[in-house]
Amino acid sequence: MTRTGADIRIRHVGVTYPNGFTALRDVSLDIPAGQMVGIVGLSGAGKSTLVRTINGLVPITSGTITLGDHELRPAGQRQMASRELRQLRSSVGMVFQSFNLVKRTSVLNNVMMGRLYHNPAWRVLLAAWSKDDVELAMQALERVEIVSKAYEKAASLSGGQQQRVAIARTLTQQPRVILADEPVASLDPPTSHVVMRDLQRICSDLGITVLVNLHFLDLARRYCERLVGLRAGEVIFDGPVADASESVFEEIYGRSLSAEDVLDSGVRL
Repeated sequence: MTRTGADIRIRHVGVTYPNGFTALRDVSLDIPAGQMVGIVGLSGAGKSTLVRTINGLVPITSGTITLGDHELRPAGQRQMASRELRQLRSSVGMVFQSFNLVKRTSVLNNVMMGRLYHNPAWRVLLAAWSKDDVELAMQALERVEIVSKAYEKAASLSGGQQQRVAIARTLTQQPRVILADEPVASLDPPTSHVVMRDLQRICSDLGITVLVNLHFLDLARRYCERLVGLRAGEVIFDGPVADASESVFEEIYGRSLSAEDVLDSGVRL
């Protein structure tokens, strides 16, 4: 598996949707390779929009985003060729809240979907994966401690197990960056910690750059090394988690913190 993350450079990025809603305003960030960054803010603050601009799922309307050797620009400026955009997306893994697994097939087949970019169409259609690809998938499942479920149907797994399969699928892609969009929002507290530990280990052991959107502030402080706080599409805070005091969180959220803002009740920030 790759052990080289990618630098991400975001310069004066804005996103305005066709309905006129501005989701991001003049966002500038430098994220070095191999860093784990938590992105926090209220619903509608622009968290999901921000991570989805990085692989071009959401087009930017101003500014630039550079990931490794690739640069994304607004419509009307010089655009990437479709092949270059596919290359960019192949190097950026996505982990979603809803897991996005094919429930009727096996865990292993789901994980093998991470190899789509690297194989001709006939291999994908026939599921004629090479031994090297299967070994890569099994290593990914072992890394998230779910290799024993490789030949079970994805539908038989718990929500937490399905999310770990989704992470394994992303690892099999051999990404330089992982974008995790609210990956624990539908999980119970113990499982949320398991998933966050998996992402933390992937970042530290493999050097992959990880950006994770989180609602729960205690998870962000416990597992991330850097915090970016968004409010109404603007960066309110950007710094080490150790500097993110309760007053900083109140500035990001525009209100006092409540029990709903932390996963583990009774934990003080």
